Amino acid sequence: MNLAFAAFTQRGQTLAQRLADVLGGTVTRCGKDHPLDTWTQAHFARCDGLIFVGATGIAVRAVAPYLESKTTDPAVVVVDEGGTFVIPLLSGHLGGANHLARQAAELLGATPVITTATDLRGLFAVDTWAKAQGCRVLEPERIKTVSGKLLAGESITLRCPWPVAGEIPQGVILTDSEDCDVDVTLFPGPTGALHLIPRILVLGVGCRRGTSEGAIAETVTQVLEGLGCAPQALARVCSIDLKAEEAGLVAFCRTWGLPLVTYSAQALEQAPGTFTPSDFVRQVTGTDNVCERSAVLGSGGGVLCQKKYTGDGVTAAVAQGSFQPEWRW
Repeated sequence: MNLAFAAFTQRGQTLAQRLADVLGGTVTRCGKDHPLDTWTQAHFARCDGLIFVGATGIAVRAVAPYLESKTTDPAVVVVDEGGTFVIPLLSGHLGGANHLARQAAELLGATPVITTATDLRGLFAVDTWAKAQGCRVLEPERIKTVSGKLLAGESITLRCPWPVAGEIPQGVILTDSEDCDVDVTLFPGPTGALHLIPRILVLGVGCRRGTSEGAIAETVTQVLEGLGCAPQALARVCSIDLKAEEAGLVAFCRTWGLPLVTYSAQALEQAPGTFTPSDFVRQVTGTDNVCERSAVLGSGGGVLCQKKYTGDGVTAAVAQGSFQPEWRW
């Protein structure tokens, strides 16, 4: 996790640095030279987790103006400067604050103050499990329905076309039916299920120089709609290294929140499989296909589920990587 620590006293700063030395992250002594509101605003959007070493009330007031959604807010954890208690304050499950609090507590010999009901009762926490499996939660508002059934002593049904390793948790029943409580899928349908989307699809892109972000987005949207898969299933965008600084492609990746990974022509030539060849592409780039080959390489040798698709100055392909979920969370 990309962490940032805020402390307010010398004692707190020493404790924060002790945690940062193991967990990673930066430590700031907030005060006159580093105002807390400025620090919070700067780090809230770009960090995975914020750890305040000080009073809980200070942390609450600091983050309150920036709260948006449990799917996007970072983990927020509070540690008293004596290192006695560690409190996950925000994004306990999806943001990983509960896990972070337990890690910090173990390092300090402190008590983690966990308040989420499913954790307190040792029940299956669907959002924590989704995060551990690398899945996106499509409808976070439905989490409370699933957790509510478990807390009421009822069982939930879960559909997953991939085998799940380990012992199935108490209260979870596997099903093949779309009429389920939780559906692990790349192709969410119009059901009332909580859809968990594995991030295992890799988008390969080739484009002419100067192609706009809009043209790339339009082509990618057409590809995804044709496949019927959720955009949230995309893990990364891949291309040839000649496109590493292509403005439209870089902007597209930034807008969609996806990393851009590029490969040399020589590396693309080593991609396993049969691809759609183009003499023109080979003359320009040194390899006969960019989008398909880069998608396969970026997926770890996965299977093409969308071969070369041509848009306005853009070619796109999609490969599916492996997914090996387990019940541990």
